[in-house]
Amino acid sequence: MTSREVVVLSVGGMRFVTRASTLQQFPESRLARMLNDDDREFKLVSGEFFVDRDGALFSYIMDFLRTLQVSLPTDFSDYQRLQREAEFYGLYPLANLLSQEHLLKPRLEILEVRFSLQEMQAFFRIFGSCSTTIEALAEQITVFTGQQSGQGWNSPFPSQKPLVPLPLERPSHHDMVFLCGTEYSAGDQFVARYVSIKPDNRKLINGTNVLGLLLDTLLKDGFRLISTRTVVSEEKVECYTFERMKRAAGLTFTVNQTPGSSGVAQARRSQVQKGK
Repeated sequence: MTSREVVVLSVGGMRFVTRASTLQQFPESRLARMLNDDDREFKLVSGEFFVDRDGALFSYIMDFLRTLQVSLPTDFSDYQRLQREAEFYGLYPLANLLSQEHLLKPRLEILEVRFSLQEMQAFFRIFGSCSTTIEALAEQITVFTGQQSGQGWNSPFPSQKPLVPLPLERPSHHDMVFLCGTEYSAGDQFVARYVSIKPDNRKLINGTNVLGLLLDTLLKDGFRLISTRTVVSEEKVECYTFERMKRAAGLTFTVNQTPGSSGVAQARRSQVQKGK
């Protein structure tokens, strides 16, 4: 059988079609030996290899062989069963990884938004347990400043005057601070700060509107609002707490092979996630 030939497997009643070269990723595995009729556990029936094992879990085995990556659903919990399947097929690099469940289990991520209104300004502070989320959010949020005439919080956007983007305050890798609204400058001039949150293109000056857009952005990003409370009643500081389950960084296997060797598999993270 050559590496170009197609192999059909029936595992627990589920049918899988793949290339021989995919099953030979790890030459010492039982799946590779199966192609040479070296394993009696695999019966060749009507041109298909019959395997009396769990077909649903074998789909993860096949995904691993095709991509050399481990990708599991957020709600996956059958680590021990999948580990046993990996051991059965002789895929020990995968079995060893699955024995370290903490590398693959989803992690609870917490994010907190603090919001307060003072006269014609609104103050925001966002704190998150994952610094990469804060960094991504900081790239979405832009504060623009400029001067305008008139009074107030709800003055229309002064398109005739240029606005200058301001950098967000970043007290640490885990939080950011910004404000919007207006404050007196000189005479009837106001310094105005507008907030834009991608992918929305609007520039908002009203703090309540900015808060609504920010909360909607977080909900669309997979967060769930779990509590709302007033932190400092005198200053009317409101706190909104969100959570979401976040999959740990994926692992990629690289296989170093030399002619005649069984290959050495090394695991590395396919993505670097900070702040974990």
